[in-house]
Order: sequence, then C-alpha cells, then structure tokens
Amino acid sequence: MPNSRQLTLQSSVRYFFTALFWIPVVFFSLLLVKNTIPYFSFSQHFSFIEERAILFLKPIYKYSFYTHIFAGMFCIIAALTQFSSYILKKRKSIHIWMGKIYVFVVIVLGAPTGLYMSFFAKGSFWERTLFMFMAMYWMYSTVKGLQLIKQKNVLAHKNWMIRSYSMAMTAVTFRIYHILFYYYGVDHLHNYEISLWISVLGNMLVAEYFIFRKSKNYLNTFKINYTN
Repeated sequence: MPNSRQLTLQSSVRYFFTALFWIPVVFFSLLLVKNTIPYFSFSQHFSFIEERAILFLKPIYKYSFYTHIFAGMFCIIAALTQFSSYILKKRKSIHIWMGKIYVFVVIVLGAPTGLYMSFFAKGSFWERTLFMFMAMYWMYSTVKGLQLIKQKNVLAHKNWMIRSYSMAMTAVTFRIYHILFYYYGVDHLHNYEISLWISVLGNMLVAEYFIFRKSKNYLNTFKINYTN
C-alpha cells in the first residue's frame, strides 16, 4: 500500500495538472465573454457582421445571432460553476439552479439558433454540416444529461454534461486555434475550416478522455470500498 508521503505527492501532482487545465480554460472563457459583450452595442462595425451584411437585413437572422451569442456567453460561464467541487459540496443549490438555467438556455435559445444559423455558415457544405451537428449534439447531450439526473443516475449525468460543455467550449477553442494558425501564416479560409474541425473533434475527444478517466477512477474507488 502507498504510504502517506506517496499519497500526498500523488495528490499534489493531481492538483497541479487540474490547475494546469482549468486556469487557461477559465482565462480564455472570460476573454471570450469580454470580447462578446461589445456586440451588444448593436454596432454594425464588426467584421463578422460586415461579412454577413445581407443576412443581417433579415430580422430572424439578426435576432438569432444576438440570442445565440448571449446563450453561448452565458453557458460558458454557467458551466464553469457546474464543475466546481466546492460549489457541488458546499453550495449545492447554486449547482442545481445554474444547471437548470444552463439546460433552459441551451435547449430554448443556444442550440435552436445555432441550428438555424448553421444553414448560412461560412465555408463548404461540410462546414455547414458540422455546425448542424454541433447544434444537434449540444441539444441532445444536454437533454440526455437532464433525463439522467431526473433518474438519479449521477455518474451518467456528469458524463453527458461534460459532452454538452465540450460543445459550448468550441466557441473558445476555435478562437485559440484560429489565433495559432494565423501566426503560422495559414490563409483565412483554410484557417477557419481547420480551426473549426480541430475544435469540434478535439473537444469531443478531450470530453471522452475525461469521461474515461472519471469512470475508471469511480470503478477503482468502488473496487477498493467493496474489497475492504
């Protein structure tokens, strides 16, 4: 059996890598929120809006855009509270209510507007299809997470909410990849397409890795408790 010193070292290493993951996640999430807020001045002088000036003449597209960026901004911040062990243990009511609001915002606002806007997304047929998939998978994983917590299946609920969060976070990871490829001199259109695919597929893989690790740790804990 490992001694207390080894356990302390293992715990310190685990906390270090946890911090190494979450610090940039929180930083870039807050940066995205900061960069999104100016859109609510409703100025037309943003490159995204200028590129789609004709689409923004349609009220349904315009309202969908502002609804979608509000939903995405809120979901990214709300989701950060959902993965806090302190809030879950000490302030469970915050976890529950923020979770309910997150689910509502995804199902009613974020995913439907994202699906609508996907039909007009920049890029080829495959990029538009990917946006459609993102919206539907975000909706499905969120609904699945809600159903499972109602059935008191906490572990499966966490797994599906990790998948839901991975879709919300594509807004953050896409921008990180886009900046990196820009500095490597990749032209705008290819940068856009590559960053989008890496962001979506990468986030899904990272989510599945975390789910695998959490499930493995849960099984190991169960075995230890059962054998003891």
